[in-house]
Amino acid sequence: MSDTHQQSIGYVRDSMLPQATPPASETGAVKWVRQNLFLNIPNSILTLVAIFVLYKLLAGFLPWFLNGVWDAPSIRACREVLDGDAGGCFAVLTERWNQLLFGFKYPSELYWRPTLAFVLLFVAIAPVLFRKVFPAQMLIFTALYPFIAYFLIWGGSILIPIFALLGFVAGYLVYSRFVTQSFAMGFFGGIVAAFVFWWITGLLPIEGILALEPVASRDMGGFMLNLILGTVCVSLSIPFGIALALGRQSDMPIIKWICVVFIEFIRGVPLITLLFVANVVLAYFLPPGTNFDLILRVIIMITMFASAYIAEVIRGGLAALPRGQYEGAESLGLDYAQSMRLIILPQALKISIPGIVNVAVGLFKDTTLVSVISMFDLVGMIRGPILASTEWNGVYWELLGFAALLFFVVCYGISQYSQWLERQLQTDHR
Repeated sequence: MSDTHQQSIGYVRDSMLPQATPPASETGAVKWVRQNLFLNIPNSILTLVAIFVLYKLLAGFLPWFLNGVWDAPSIRACREVLDGDAGGCFAVLTERWNQLLFGFKYPSELYWRPTLAFVLLFVAIAPVLFRKVFPAQMLIFTALYPFIAYFLIWGGSILIPIFALLGFVAGYLVYSRFVTQSFAMGFFGGIVAAFVFWWITGLLPIEGILALEPVASRDMGGFMLNLILGTVCVSLSIPFGIALALGRQSDMPIIKWICVVFIEFIRGVPLITLLFVANVVLAYFLPPGTNFDLILRVIIMITMFASAYIAEVIRGGLAALPRGQYEGAESLGLDYAQSMRLIILPQALKISIPGIVNVAVGLFKDTTLVSVISMFDLVGMIRGPILASTEWNGVYWELLGFAALLFFVVCYGISQYSQWLERQLQTDHR
């Protein structure tokens, strides 16, 4: 290095300076408020307007809630306690909580049965929703849960869910035999299974078998009814929707047009019309004296309604996949069922998660429409027996707010799980 260049370098630091503390406006809560609420003049104006509106809402709600009456036999007693002050009459919730949750006909001494079924629901869906956390062996309980829940909620002889379970097992075994070996083996297996079931039924006295006190479907009500309809219909509509979506894309004209007509007809008819059909019209197509359970009829109609919408959501997911995915499955030598199960449907369902959740949330909220056909769900209990009573006639905000809170908790939980699942399945690179 030349002397001239060395003289041009006055000083070279050989040690790092200690890091300076950042300004207070660039760290912590102050930074978040500055960047998200007061970044510029328009944002600042909107923030101040939002704070003012929130203040006015809380100024009216908090005194009404904090000054509420939780122990009173009627609305008149609430007004006497309040003595002209602002306050809610929340005593209706403490007095009628059982009717809001279980209906007014379900026996009070049997509340433990639907409560236990509700708790076991979380155990049953845990290995389905969180497969990486819970062991796969728990799926056995998931498969048994529908029969356990039916036995707990409706009661009756334990043979009813047992033979229903055996029927599903026999159908699966016959199908597997038919697919893997021959039709003759499958048909023979089905005949043997049917004979064994008939023989066992004839030998066992149903009245002497373990049984719970039966509860009729007309005695179901409250939020319990909304949970039953929502859980069952969402669980059934997803596989039916997948089948309809695949059928609509089928190369077989008959299958394709049956699915097209079904989807377009159901999507063009309001749900409330289908509920009236389930309640009134469907009985005319049954033999005289046939007792077709009303809850089962409603489940069929709501499932049909949701399946048509989910089919279109899944069809959109199938259409979003590039053609190379289908060609890649064919190049691997996979047949139609294998390619759909292993390659196409997993990707299409991942794309369709937001749409499926949207339909599921809307379907759960639409279960309140059953109140128009004289089924006393949560909204039906509020509009009917509770508000019709002289003790609580005039209490609206407290009851409707409680109903809104219950539905919000369930729907918000579904929405948050779907967002978590999307993040878990996000495998592309950005």
